Amino acid sequence: MGAAAAVYTLWSRHLRHNPANPDWPDRDRFVLSPGHASILLYSLLSLTGYDLPIDELGRLRRFGSKTPGHPERGLTPGVELTTGPLGAGFAMAVGLAMAERFLAEHFNRPGFTIVDHRTFGLCSDGDLMEGVASEAASLAGTLGLGKLIFLYDDNGISIEGSTDLAFREDVVERFRAYGWHVQSVDGEDVEAVDHALLAAREAEDQPSLIVARTTIAYGSPGKSGTAAAHGAPLGADEVRLTKRALGWPEESSFSVPDEARREFQRAMPRGRDLEDEWTAQFERYASAHPAEAARWDRVVAGALPSGWDNVLPRFEVEDGPMATRAASGKVLNQLITVLDEVVGGSADLAPSTNTYLKGYGDLGFDEWCGHNIHFGVREHAMGSITNGMAAHGGLIPYCATFFVFSDYMRPSIRLAALMGVKTIFIFTHDSIGVGEDGPTHQPIEHLASLRAMPGLTVLRPADANETTAAWKVAVERSGPTALVLSRQGLAVLPDTGRIHEGVPRGAYVLVETGIGLPDVILMATGSEVGIALEASRALATDGVAVRVVSMPSWDLFEAQSAEYREAVLPVAVRARVAVEAAASLGWHRYTGDLGEVVGLDHFGASGAAGVLFQEFGITPEALATAARLSLARVGSDSQRPAHAADSR
Repeated sequence: MGAAAAVYTLWSRHLRHNPANPDWPDRDRFVLSPGHASILLYSLLSLTGYDLPIDELGRLRRFGSKTPGHPERGLTPGVELTTGPLGAGFAMAVGLAMAERFLAEHFNRPGFTIVDHRTFGLCSDGDLMEGVASEAASLAGTLGLGKLIFLYDDNGISIEGSTDLAFREDVVERFRAYGWHVQSVDGEDVEAVDHALLAAREAEDQPSLIVARTTIAYGSPGKSGTAAAHGAPLGADEVRLTKRALGWPEESSFSVPDEARREFQRAMPRGRDLEDEWTAQFERYASAHPAEAARWDRVVAGALPSGWDNVLPRFEVEDGPMATRAASGKVLNQLITVLDEVVGGSADLAPSTNTYLKGYGDLGFDEWCGHNIHFGVREHAMGSITNGMAAHGGLIPYCATFFVFSDYMRPSIRLAALMGVKTIFIFTHDSIGVGEDGPTHQPIEHLASLRAMPGLTVLRPADANETTAAWKVAVERSGPTALVLSRQGLAVLPDTGRIHEGVPRGAYVLVETGIGLPDVILMATGSEVGIALEASRALATDGVAVRVVSMPSWDLFEAQSAEYREAVLPVAVRARVAVEAAASLGWHRYTGDLGEVVGLDHFGASGAAGVLFQEFGITPEALATAARLSLARVGSDSQRPAHAADSR
């Protein structure tokens, strides 16, 4: 209610959008970062003509409605981003603005500005308290994102009371220090907000923050300006009093006066005219620059060019040992030669994560055509910004850091999964193989954590060729992917064709030492696949028939048919061992009661990688011993009476 005047001014006088086509590529983007104020956005969408009937406002937060408790991308027409976790929407908006600048540099030509839109947003005190917003604001100021404009709903109230309890900094001076253009206005004065928005549009080399002083629950006689209005409904009595104070009809819950309806619905013809003008310009552009226009149509549709995967490298045994992070870098530098929409960077770790695109320039300053983003040491913002770029469309964005620092990024990874956007997360230094950096840098529980996240595909490739295949999966997917890569060199597995067919299916039979059903199945991911292969050879000398299964992606494997899963992991083979230099949590779904898991359920230590694997028992010998133990357990179980086995 307090921000209504400011946001009304933005939507009625400045926002370029077409309610009849929420996906018009050159629309301005609007981000409601304080997603708990979702009813404000839903009201604007409904009133301006989006496919959101006003009846849906009455179904706010109800199951099956298009008006959930926080805005959800893909559910409600006109909602650009899933917001709610404070600060995340602000940071993702920075990604939207970066995407616009990148695409404008790549596609605009003299006389043709087919990419020319702004990113507007509303942020709150809570957004600006969160660290992710500070990280993103710092980078936005550094990059001079002049088409990023935020209204700050400065109402001085949070859930616990006045923001003076915990937030007394000078926001104006903080953002000026970041390099932002900052103005302070009365947020309830439409003309003052309008003038501030005009001035912000003129600040072409700086992002803008308009500090709009407002009153929470504006118009409520009993609750305006108080924390009581922040996290709970006004209540029926207070709603009635508020309507009376504002001169609003008291008898109807969702009445819209004709004058107000006409005012808001002006957005529909205006939006059609704006898109028609753009379409006419694009047709002229296509005549003058047919190749660029065809490429534009392709990237906006998220399509891939025919034969794009022909550039993907294949590796030979003699190319090893090779860290999968190094193989990933080789793949990435081939992808960019055919997919100009690939863009990304790391949290100041490009030399270590092998994510620099050689010869393709740096994005920012005077080189907005560059493909390499320097995020700085800002993992939290990096993930959110990359999500914003993916949500914008027209790009295949990636970001990279050490796997252990995915902890800093979990909120953004989760939002990527919720939105289903095509963000590619590259995580290197995936285990105790990090070595001397010690337990602070050695991920243990991280694979189990990310595997538990719905909608995220996690791939931990075993060698260079599995890495190539994993990248192909990531590029072809419509949702987010996490590539988990080794620091240490790994042998290149013989490419029998199984790898490139098997990786997209999540798991596949890599090697068998016998004929027919094996005696025991060894399962592994990443660097531990090599350990499983060594163990299989040792067992084979003892006459044990072994099947080695590489399982780079649990979720891809679970998506396969029951027949395929049975072919890889036959139910009849009950002797099973899984090995992974990480927490054992989750592996028992594949090993069963009679199997063994060789894992790491404690933190690592500082020391050479080889020493740590030996000391912590992630070795071929330990795996072979575990296999014999499982075989003995299966043999013992088979001697039990049938009713005993059945009861178990």
